[in-house]
Amino acid sequence: MTRRIGFFIFADFQLLDLTGPLAAFHVASQVAGTEPYALHVLSAKGGLVASTAGLRVPSERAGLRALDTLLVAGGSGSRAVAKDPRRLELVRALAARSRRAASVCTGAFILAAAGLLDGRRATTHWRAAASLQRDYPRVKVEGERIFVKDGSLWTSAGITAGIDLALALIEEDLGSEVSRAAAQELVVYHRRPGGQSQFSAMQELEPESDPMRLALAFARGHLSEALTVERLAAAARLSERQFGRVFRRETGETPGKAVERLRVEAARLLIEESSEPIESIASSVGFRDPERMRRAFLRRIGQPPQALRRSARQSKRV
Repeated sequence: MTRRIGFFIFADFQLLDLTGPLAAFHVASQVAGTEPYALHVLSAKGGLVASTAGLRVPSERAGLRALDTLLVAGGSGSRAVAKDPRRLELVRALAARSRRAASVCTGAFILAAAGLLDGRRATTHWRAAASLQRDYPRVKVEGERIFVKDGSLWTSAGITAGIDLALALIEEDLGSEVSRAAAQELVVYHRRPGGQSQFSAMQELEPESDPMRLALAFARGHLSEALTVERLAAAARLSERQFGRVFRRETGETPGKAVERLRVEAARLLIEESSEPIESIASSVGFRDPERMRRAFLRRIGQPPQALRRSARQSKRV
């Protein structure tokens, strides 16, 4: 069976958001030797489409022929597409005729604007995560993830993360051996786990104002303690009500979720770099017990602490 993969592009798309995944699917076809994929670059009108790098890429006019996979690129032009009712309707129609839909980087804004991510977990480039959450509050943004699968919808972080996403899709279709062989041909890691952190949580939250920065700095310095909204608001020198509203607006998260993110990041470093017992690590970063930390790890990075420790030890032996 040959699966039709449609890569949807638009003016000012990010070139690597297209070429990275496209190369992965192409190499997988060569490795499998059975032509499992037919690759199509699509746009609203067809013809040459200019990328942010200035290179113009030929495309087919997107019709309503069924696809196996719709993959929407990102790039600076994604915000314009997200405000264009005609192109959003086209994306909705293409997704409805596809077995699964995916996006790379800020392509998530297009899927979100089309209503496809309502009530779904999703990710995007770390720099755009808070914006995605603010603009589309029905989306459950997990800005630290490399890629996220929620049912038939997949989203990935920025730029090279599209390759990780493509390898995961290939693995789902053709198995881990083909996916691993494709990664070897591409000379990339097979494959970064979807839950791997994109960036430091402190940098990713990136609040705009000094009060919010003060609150986050206070939280990071007191992770082992109870970090109530009252304490964080006091550190920011704001009322609790004002603090909660401003914090959500600037970071795209509630204070509680942000504290959990900081604790998971701190615990992860200790798990991967030290031999300290997981129970002790949980206590040192403010989780009341290891089970709470395990659930937070599953929510945030899709793997329990024990699995991360095993992976870290295997990497060190290689």
